[in-house]
Amino acid sequence: MTNSEIAAVFNDIAELLKLKKNNIFKIRAYQKAAKSIEQSLVAVEQLAKEGKLKEIPGVGEAITKKITELVTTGHLQFYEKLKAEMAESKK
Repeated sequence: MTNSEIAAVFNDIAELLKLKKNNIFKIRAYQKAAKSIEQSLVAVEQLAKEGKLKEIPGVGEAITKKITELVTTGHLQFYEKLKAEMAESKK
């Protein structure tokens, strides 16, 4: 996955959390991580392989795990669950 694709997922998560009226600090954490990923000169996928994701500004333990899952499987269970919850709430 490219940095842009990964950043888009984290921006989507932030937007979905906003719609759910989630904790603003959590929303900002995803926004900050997305921005840092987008601006990174190094491929985030490479940083994940090297165990260096925490070198990205705004990326802590929880987001490191999510990035790792995303780049290794191509999917993020948390994101899929969030999208499903929002789809259910629209019914």
